[in-house]
Amino acid sequence: MSNVYEERATMIAAGELQSFGPFGREHCKNHPNAVNLQLRQLQPASELWSSDGAAGLVGSLQEVTLQEKKRECWLLRKGSSVDSDEMEYDEELYAAGNMVIWSKGSKSQASHVYKAFTVDSPVQQALWCNFGIPQKKKDEQEILEQTVCIVQSSCVNVHSVTGKDFISPLPFQVSNLWPTKFGLLLERKNSAPDASQSPPREPLPTVFSMLHPLDEIAPVVCRPTGLFEAARVQYVSDSTMKIVFSNCEPSIVMTYDTVQCIHSVWALRKVTPDEQSTVLKCPEQVATPQGLMPPSFLTTHLRNISRMDSPGSPFHCHALHNQNRMTSSPGLHSRTHSPSISSMAALSRSHSPGMAAPSFSVAARFNMSYHSSSPRGHSLLPSPNSTANESVLVPEMEPIVPDLCIEQLWSETASSHREMSCQASKVFITSDLCENKYLCFLVESHQQLRCVKFIESNNPSQLIFASVATIPAKDAAPLQDIDAMLVLEANGSLVLYTGVTRVSKVFVPGLLSPTFSLSNHVTHLSTPMDSVSTPAKATGRHIGRLEEVAMPSPVSELRGTTKHHETSWLGDYTFQQSVPYIHALRDPVSSRVTLELSNGTMLRITIPEIATSELVRKCLQAVRFILPKETAMKVLIKWYNIYNAPGGPSAHLEWNLFVTCFMTLMGYNTERLGWTRNLHFEVPLSPVIAPKKARPSDTGSDEDWDYMWCSDYHRQVVFRHACGAVSLESTDTSGCEESLSSTPALRLDPSAPLFPHIPALFYVLHLLYEELKLDELQRSGGRSLVGLLQQLARDLQLEEYIDLYWRDYPSFITTFKESCIIDQAQMEQMLRPSFLRAEPPCVFSWLSSCLRGEEVAPFPYLPGICERTKLLVLSYALYIIGDDNATSVDMSKYLAKLSAGGFKCNPCFSSRSSCMKPDAPNESLAVKLVVWLTSEGFTLKDLESVPFGVALPIRDAIYQCREQPCSDWSEDVCLLIGRQDLTKQAHKVTVAKGKATVGLGLMLEAPATTEAEEEEDGMTDLNQDVIGLIWSQDLRVHEARRLLQSSRPVRVSVVHLPEVSDHEYIEEKENKLLQLCQRTMALPVGRGLFTLFSYHPVPTEPLPVPKLNLTGRAPPQNTMVDLNSGNIDVPPNMTSWSSFHNGVAAGLKIAPASQVDSAWIAYNKPKSPELANEYAGFLMALGLNGHLTKLATLNIHDYLTKGHEMTSIGLLLGVSAAKLSTMDMSITRLLSIHIPALLPPTSTELDVPHNVQVAAVVGIGLVYQGTGHRHNAEVLLAEIGRPPGPEMEYCTDRESYSLAAGLALGMVCLGHGSNLIGMSDLNVPEQLYQYMVGGHRRTHAGINREKHKSPSYQIKEGDTINVDVTCPGATLALAMIYLKTNNRSIADWLKAPDTMFLLDFIKPEFLLLRTLARCIIMWDEILPNSEWVSSNVPQIIQENIGNPVVSEDLNMETLAQAHDYIIAGACMAVGFRFAGSANSDAFDCLTGHYNLQTCLSMVLLALSMVMAGSGNLKVLQLCRFLHKRTSGEMNYGFHMAHHMALGLLFLGGGRYTLSTSNSAIAALLCALYPHFPAHSTDNRYHLQALRHLGVLAAEPRLLVPVDVDTLKPCYALLDVTYKETPWYEETTVELMAPTMLPELQLLKKVKVKGPRYWELSIDMSKGTQHLESILSRDGVLYVKLRAGQLPYKDDPRGWKSLLAPNVNNRNSEVRTFKPEAISTFTSDAALVSFAEYFCKASESVKHKQDTLALFSAILYECVTQENPEMLPTYIAIDQAVRTLEQTEMCETFALWQMRLVLELCESRVLQHRLREGAQGRGLLLSSEFLPVMKNSADGTLDRWLTDNSHVLRSYMSGQSLTEDMLSNMLACFLVYHSIPCLSKMSATHLEGSTSFPELLLKFSQLGIPVRALLRLGPLLLGTAGFWTGQLAC
Repeated sequence: MSNVYEERATMIAAGELQSFGPFGREHCKNHPNAVNLQLRQLQPASELWSSDGAAGLVGSLQEVTLQEKKRECWLLRKGSSVDSDEMEYDEELYAAGNMVIWSKGSKSQASHVYKAFTVDSPVQQALWCNFGIPQKKKDEQEILEQTVCIVQSSCVNVHSVTGKDFISPLPFQVSNLWPTKFGLLLERKNSAPDASQSPPREPLPTVFSMLHPLDEIAPVVCRPTGLFEAARVQYVSDSTMKIVFSNCEPSIVMTYDTVQCIHSVWALRKVTPDEQSTVLKCPEQVATPQGLMPPSFLTTHLRNISRMDSPGSPFHCHALHNQNRMTSSPGLHSRTHSPSISSMAALSRSHSPGMAAPSFSVAARFNMSYHSSSPRGHSLLPSPNSTANESVLVPEMEPIVPDLCIEQLWSETASSHREMSCQASKVFITSDLCENKYLCFLVESHQQLRCVKFIESNNPSQLIFASVATIPAKDAAPLQDIDAMLVLEANGSLVLYTGVTRVSKVFVPGLLSPTFSLSNHVTHLSTPMDSVSTPAKATGRHIGRLEEVAMPSPVSELRGTTKHHETSWLGDYTFQQSVPYIHALRDPVSSRVTLELSNGTMLRITIPEIATSELVRKCLQAVRFILPKETAMKVLIKWYNIYNAPGGPSAHLEWNLFVTCFMTLMGYNTERLGWTRNLHFEVPLSPVIAPKKARPSDTGSDEDWDYMWCSDYHRQVVFRHACGAVSLESTDTSGCEESLSSTPALRLDPSAPLFPHIPALFYVLHLLYEELKLDELQRSGGRSLVGLLQQLARDLQLEEYIDLYWRDYPSFITTFKESCIIDQAQMEQMLRPSFLRAEPPCVFSWLSSCLRGEEVAPFPYLPGICERTKLLVLSYALYIIGDDNATSVDMSKYLAKLSAGGFKCNPCFSSRSSCMKPDAPNESLAVKLVVWLTSEGFTLKDLESVPFGVALPIRDAIYQCREQPCSDWSEDVCLLIGRQDLTKQAHKVTVAKGKATVGLGLMLEAPATTEAEEEEDGMTDLNQDVIGLIWSQDLRVHEARRLLQSSRPVRVSVVHLPEVSDHEYIEEKENKLLQLCQRTMALPVGRGLFTLFSYHPVPTEPLPVPKLNLTGRAPPQNTMVDLNSGNIDVPPNMTSWSSFHNGVAAGLKIAPASQVDSAWIAYNKPKSPELANEYAGFLMALGLNGHLTKLATLNIHDYLTKGHEMTSIGLLLGVSAAKLSTMDMSITRLLSIHIPALLPPTSTELDVPHNVQVAAVVGIGLVYQGTGHRHNAEVLLAEIGRPPGPEMEYCTDRESYSLAAGLALGMVCLGHGSNLIGMSDLNVPEQLYQYMVGGHRRTHAGINREKHKSPSYQIKEGDTINVDVTCPGATLALAMIYLKTNNRSIADWLKAPDTMFLLDFIKPEFLLLRTLARCIIMWDEILPNSEWVSSNVPQIIQENIGNPVVSEDLNMETLAQAHDYIIAGACMAVGFRFAGSANSDAFDCLTGHYNLQTCLSMVLLALSMVMAGSGNLKVLQLCRFLHKRTSGEMNYGFHMAHHMALGLLFLGGGRYTLSTSNSAIAALLCALYPHFPAHSTDNRYHLQALRHLGVLAAEPRLLVPVDVDTLKPCYALLDVTYKETPWYEETTVELMAPTMLPELQLLKKVKVKGPRYWELSIDMSKGTQHLESILSRDGVLYVKLRAGQLPYKDDPRGWKSLLAPNVNNRNSEVRTFKPEAISTFTSDAALVSFAEYFCKASESVKHKQDTLALFSAILYECVTQENPEMLPTYIAIDQAVRTLEQTEMCETFALWQMRLVLELCESRVLQHRLREGAQGRGLLLSSEFLPVMKNSADGTLDRWLTDNSHVLRSYMSGQSLTEDMLSNMLACFLVYHSIPCLSKMSATHLEGSTSFPELLLKFSQLGIPVRALLRLGPLLLGTAGFWTGQLAC
């Protein structure tokens, strides 16, 4: 029989034959660019391979026809897409002419163009390459950017998948590009060297690298491992070395030395720093003529080239200026290996000499003899007659640092000249079935494929190269997916190899295999080929002889189609042309390859896989794992040949075929074994019957077979057997039995290759079987496997295994009878591994022991194969045993890895008593389990396929996590625990980093407004849904919008008195309109705050700016009133600032998260000059929302040079705000030009407009905010008191400049207080105090004293300080420097004076500032009550205000004014302290101070600061009242203040509020400075543009719950917990969201409360980043409604909810539950359908009322308990019990699960945890369902026991049972009651027991539960004894 195993000439069939043509070729024909590319049928590629085998690109044949010079080439690769779940597809990159076409296509989808590129010159090469983009942080993974590189003669175009395009100019002509792991390798083209006329010098490098298209091209260095040079690092400059192959993983390059004819392999890696420094050291002897060229020459050359765009660009002219000219000697005009390193030659041919001239200086610097036809070109070269002794002047230049290094790993040894190889025409890496890797290269001249085996060592860059094997081959191609390669032999037959092992020939249907048809011609050739079993046989000689004899000169060609040597020995030319044969292989992708035929056509074939069924695949994996490599290889090849024989089996027969093959290899005679013989009925070609190959003949072919196979008849026959070989008709079986009884005993053949390995194989297959039991989807596979396992177990006499299989499949196993006899001698031949124990590992028993709290031994598993076993075993160890380290340190306690050598790793057995650790807190275990499962890649889909009993603990852990999740879990964890709200939230967070976030703004379309006017007011973009939730009761937002709109004409109503003439009446109307316009012009400031950050602009449209309408309508005729009629005097430039504010307001709408780029900003620039002010405002707004940083520096410069004052102001302030406290140098320079004080004393005086200077000074403050920068602080301190210049230049509006300097100084030193580092000598506080109270001017020790020498000619100030100018700035500077420092001594300087005399000296306005300054320094003392406010008023005022009797010397008016201003200052301070807090005390305190007349606006502003964003009605009414007052003293400034207050009240449409951080307070001080402008052009005291800086204090704090199912905002109840502070305890308040949150640093925790929504808490103890990121993205917090709950909007009181009646009285409610109502509970489609089809009585299920009722109850239970995923579990338990009741259980699988469920519920561990757990909620399963089910299962089995106790007794006494006794029910009983197998019980001598306690003891040792004892006791003791024993107990 031994002949069965020997190697035969086998053959397999290739599948899916189709003709192939590159898709790009077709597409090109239709491409518009292809009119001139008439691509006719190109000649076959054979023309390309010249006789020496110098090939072009690997894998792409470049076909050249002499007539057209059009080359086409293409590459194919396996498509890899991360985003789509599409099955595998191919990608093709096709290049022809000037076009490159990238297409994709798969089996299911036709090819389609993905991208097409057209370039300017012919494409030399196209390839894919991945470039790495290094990340900023060290530890982050670098991102790979997939690109296509298109090589032209002068540049490389790189196009990335993400849409970026780069063009990298090439500084030299490139012969080839190679993609590598790091980027591109470029090989420089070597033109023929000149005759050596002069001494040689160092050759130039030949290989360069480009790590990214934007990086410089750098030379590559190499580390050869030669004997002579001790690993010297040097540039790769050997022109004889050609690269033939590059690879990414492992990162290697293969080269060929054209002189020595040797191939070498190099590792490619990044260069190390010492290698860089070694290479960059210049040689010393430069000065001598023979000296070597320093490497830096090369680098400058490269640099100069790469700076220019392309060789023809005008930039070349600049090259002249930066070339260092050098004289040189003729000695240096030596020939070099590459005279044309650059594209200069191309230049001199293609461009005019003038263009080319500059580049010759480059040639000169390279000292290359360059001959050009143009005389001008020569003029640049040094004269050739210069004398030899001139020294070379080497210019100083920095060299280019190399990036990559190649290190030699291996090179082939050529023993004789005979074996010297030509250059490899094809190189690839392949691996064999046992995972050995080979580097193969095809040497065409020898017709050999050389395969070098290599091993990856621990160090990834070091590969160890082992033996070389050669395979005779004409061509070869790797097939990655099936670990094989296809080899085309010299005689034209295709052979499949795996590694270097021959598998079989490949039969291509429809192609004549040369072995048949040409056998008469090539007998002498084909015999040695076919008999080669070991590839190492030297067939090289054979071919060598042939070449010598039969090959004439390679030049002579045969009829222009094929090379002579291919045909010469085929003799019969005529035949040869009539039948095409395979001529080459190309484009292998996964398991597909293209055959190129000799007639030029191409066919694509697929080589079949090793197995299609999952079960066979897994078995093969296990076999490969356990067997030694050589044996495994034989088995796999044997199987492959049988499975893929022409006309091989279809998928469902695969298993039968596998069993037959496998058992035959083990030595079974499958013909004589009953159940395997039945398999033969279904498998036509048994491996034992030598497979006769179907040869194509006239009589019939494979197609006939296939037809029969697909016929229905065949299918019926097969299906009858497929259910398992046993289910043959009874007649068959009896027949078999008779025939078997007469035969002698079956024996095994010990010479079979797998015979010695049977025990090991049996064990791994058993473990595989246990793995399959844990996957519902693979269970049928387990059943198939059991048949094979039980046979092996019988023959190995492993009784316990057979018992286990019988318990799993009782009715199936009993059908198998036979066993083969293996005698003792044979048994000893078998290798019995140590891990094969008598007791079978059973995964269910292991889990069950865990649940019962018994000790568990490690469970054996196969790494990489039994992954699910590992996952579940460790899950139980973690969650049930409670071992925190189970998944990390203690893995070996629970898992014993089988090592491939067949030895077990020693597990550390640690004896643990009751395996419970009560100290491990319950939640943490659940969380650990869920997080660990996610990290292992376990998903909900996987959980569904875990059997329900096993999955229950995992579901329990998931349920616990779902109840109390953590807000910062990853998206995958949230998916696993089924919280879509959290998943969505986590998803948002991840997206937010890269893209602009789509928050609420884009999610909900703004309601379409009908009226055209609505559109214009610029306030349409607020999110109506959210606003409707925040202010649902009234229309306050509409009212605010009405008050702030400035785009419609105002109503001018003037009563026409009879005595007024018409002309006077018109004038009166226009004067009234002028008054109203003061208000209209002030509105935009408020509107900007109102619509803050509410709009995401469309990049293709300009920003809509509402127009500022200054006309009016007079009732009743509605006539137009206009200011331009000339009847009244209108101030000039009246509207310039208001249109600036209008622009700011429009720009502030843009949300910071929008996508804005430089082009869009410039695109918004208006055409008409009158809109320039508006654009200036728009620029400032872009700075405030952070987008101005994207504006290109060029544009900024452009705007500033225009000299438009407003634009400069807006731009400077905007840029500074965008670069807040960054100390950015470029911005500092920009600002300094506009501040004379920051320029050097000698600089020319620039004429900078005053307002621009003010803006620049504040800009300095912003850019250096909080940095305490000494120089700027010194300059600004001096600038506060800048005297008026001699020529009136600083005389106007000095106040605003001084104030700006003060504010800027305050910002620079913000909050530093007395710890101003290094400024003690400046005496900042004293100097400021002096500015505040006056006194003698100090001499300036500063830089600008020159400028201040001569006094002003206009203003006489003397040597005292002008306090009126300097006081406000100094006061605020002090306030900001000492902000929140509670520095009492400074604060006392700012106290209001206490005597009448002093009060007379001070402006009341300054009192307001001083009070405010003093209060915000003493920040912690501000209290929100009237007493505190009054305490700021000095005694003298308090006593005399409101006192009727006043002494003479007091000026009452002064006192009253002072009182009002001081109170206003204190109110402002309250506003700052409680800004954005909506503090009710502060609100009451401020509303109490409304009796103030003068400072009403300040108090209003303070109020709206406190209530910012809250939209408080009282404040709104106040604003409305002041809005209506337009007459009298209500000027432009008052209106501005009131409408700013209104804007703050609805800040950002209610989404934003104010912060009280130092930075925010500084911004608010600038914006709310209490001196408002008197008219619209007034900037005397304060620059109007600064009013908008308040935006910098805004922060988003609105939390908007969004329902994750509807994606609509909704109400949700929040618990907000405050941290403890000195003023209050830790408190928790209940808020109804959407709501404003307090400042985040005050919070401890925010929690979404039940009962309507799933709970979710955000804990701030870990930091506020998570909440900040939620708030910054529109505050969207996803929430999920619980089942049966309605949102608050629909059901405010909770009365409509279905769960409103008490849930405790269960039954009545379940009865009343109507399935129709399900939709109110859940939106889950699956549950709704379940209710529809399984819970409603329809015609078909009327008789099953109880089932319907049960299903309804289950559904109700699942939905109300919020665990719908338990529905299948409930139903499965019910099904299991029913099947048991009807005694139809033929497999005990469901009963096992039932047992696990019961054990989980009874387990002490969980009972304990539930008692401890505070929630007091039980397990997932409802409390009533399980006992009922358990009861009925117990009952059924007890009834069986009473009838069949004799069966159980005889089983337990170990008697052999007859077939009818071995019933299914017995197995069910044993499994359900966890009774161990017989041998265990007999070892304990249960029979001999006499009393119940004795039994109890023995049972507990065996781990049998008490409930089983109660049933077995009577059997073992005899009934009477049992009961007496029990009574005795």
